[in-house]
Amino acid sequence: MKTKNIASFKTYVMGFGLSLALTLLAYGVAQHHLNTGHVFPSDRVMPLILLTLAVVQLFVQLIFFLHLASESKPRWRGAVAVFALVMLLVVVAGSVWIMDNLNYRMTPTQINNYLKSQDGGI
Repeated sequence: MKTKNIASFKTYVMGFGLSLALTLLAYGVAQHHLNTGHVFPSDRVMPLILLTLAVVQLFVQLIFFLHLASESKPRWRGAVAVFALVMLLVVVAGSVWIMDNLNYRMTPTQINNYLKSQDGGI
């Protein structure tokens, strides 16, 4: 019984270390991208790098914290993986949709026109 607790503790610590390393790596890449004036990595490559790190982070979370790999019933593994992918797509697509909509609606010209119309043309 004690060896199972130690193994579980080791997997949690290893998962935490990997999650922390992936998060810091993503932050470091983004910071380097900004510090080099969007030159390296390029604007086209940057989303791919961050997406790759996010997918690796997802699998680290699933394996080390949700113990997806140690599940005794493989059908549940598939169900959990499909559910995680659907939730990931909903969150990412929803976030991109909201940000694009806000970007469209909150341009400085539109804000100034709205404020002018509300203040009586000041």
